Amino acid sequence: MANTVGYELLFRSGATNAARVSDHRMATASVISSAFSELGLASVLGEHRGYINFDAELLMSEVVELLPPDRTVIELLEGVTATPEVLERCRDLRSRGFSFALDDVVQLDSAHAPLLPLIDVVKIDVLAAPPDKVPELVKRVRAAGRMKLLAEKVDSRDQADRCRALGFDLFQGYFFAHPTVMQGKRTDPSKRLLLRLLEQTLDDDTDTASIEDTLKQAPDLSYKLMRLVNSVGMGMRSPIQSLAHALVILGRRQLQRWLQVLLFAGQTTADFPSPLLQMAAARGKLMELLTEKRSRGNSLEDRAFMTGILSLLDTLLEMPMTEAIEQLSLPDDVRSALLQRNGPLGRLLLVIEALERTDDTEVAALLVDGDPCTTAELAQLQITALSWSNRLGQATQEESKPRKRARR
Repeated sequence: MANTVGYELLFRSGATNAARVSDHRMATASVISSAFSELGLASVLGEHRGYINFDAELLMSEVVELLPPDRTVIELLEGVTATPEVLERCRDLRSRGFSFALDDVVQLDSAHAPLLPLIDVVKIDVLAAPPDKVPELVKRVRAAGRMKLLAEKVDSRDQADRCRALGFDLFQGYFFAHPTVMQGKRTDPSKRLLLRLLEQTLDDDTDTASIEDTLKQAPDLSYKLMRLVNSVGMGMRSPIQSLAHALVILGRRQLQRWLQVLLFAGQTTADFPSPLLQMAAARGKLMELLTEKRSRGNSLEDRAFMTGILSLLDTLLEMPMTEAIEQLSLPDDVRSALLQRNGPLGRLLLVIEALERTDDTEVAALLVDGDPCTTAELAQLQITALSWSNRLGQATQEESKPRKRARR
C-alpha cells in the first residue's frame, strides 16, 4: 500500500493568468497566508509536509517568511540558476529550518553542483528523462550525498515498479488515477455490497426499508457509516444513534455521498489514510465547489460531487469505467462526464485532472473565460477541497484503529 508523505501546493509567480510577485507580491502572500493561517495548517496538510514550487523571484521575496519551516519543502523550479544571491538565500533559509527539493531534474551537470549540498530531495522527471539515462542519474544523485530520490510523473504501475527497483525513495504522479485492467477480476464482496447500496439509493423506486435490509447484511458497514458521519460532521444537533436514525436523518442525498466515500475508505489503515480515498474525496468536493460558483441548485452540486468521487471508481475496482458503472443508474450528465468527459461536468473534471497533473497551460485554457472561476480562485477552492478530504481521511484512519474494550 502507498502512503502519503506530502502534498504539492502550487503558488507560482510566473504562471499564465497568475499574478507576478513583482506586481502583486501582497496578493501572493495573501493566498499563502490563507492556506497556512486562516484555514489552518493541520486542516490543509494534516501531518504531512507541503511541497511548494518557487521560482527565483518568489524565492527572493519575503513571502517565504510566511511559511512554517518545519512543514515546508521549497521546490526550486528547473529555471532557478545557482547565482551567488540564490545560494546565499538558500543557505539562510536552511539555517531557519526549511527543506529544499530540486524539481524536474532530467540530468545533473556542473550547473547543479553548487545547489546539491543544500538539497534534501531530488525530483527526477521519469517521463522526460531518457529511460536509459535514469539508472546513471540515480547513481550520480546517490553518490552526491544524503539526498532522497523522488520519481515524478509516474503514470503507470510498470513505471512505479521500475523506479522502485532502481532505488527511488518517493513517488509522485498520475499513477493512482489510472486503473490496472485485470481480465476476469472479481470485485471485493464488501465493495459489491456498497455498489448495490449505491444503486438502491439512486433508484427512486427502492424504498428505505429495502436499503436498511441491505445494510443489515454488513453490520460493519452500518457501524462505519454512522461513525464516519458523526466524526466528520453533518451539522447534526445530536449524534446519529442507530441505522434507522441515520437513514431518516441523512436522507437519500447525503446517504449517496457517504456510500461513495465508503467505497474508497476500505484501503485506509490505522497508520495511514488511503491516498485513493483522499484523492477521490478531494475531486468530489472540488467539483461541488466549482459547481456552486455557477449554480445554487443542490441537485447539480450533488451530481458534481458524485462525478468527482466516482471518477476514480475504475482505479478502485481495477476495471474499465464502462464496466465499473454498468450497474449504477447514474444521471445522463454524470455518465457522459465519466465516460467521455462531455458536458459541463466533464469539463470540470478535465480542469481537475489538469490541475492534478500540474498542467498550468491546460488549466488556463479550460478557464480562459473565467467560467466557473479564475485560476486564482481555483487555487483557493483546491485548498478548501484538500482540507475537507484531509479531515475525511483522518476520520477514516481513526475508524480503522482497533477499539479497546472497557474493563468490567
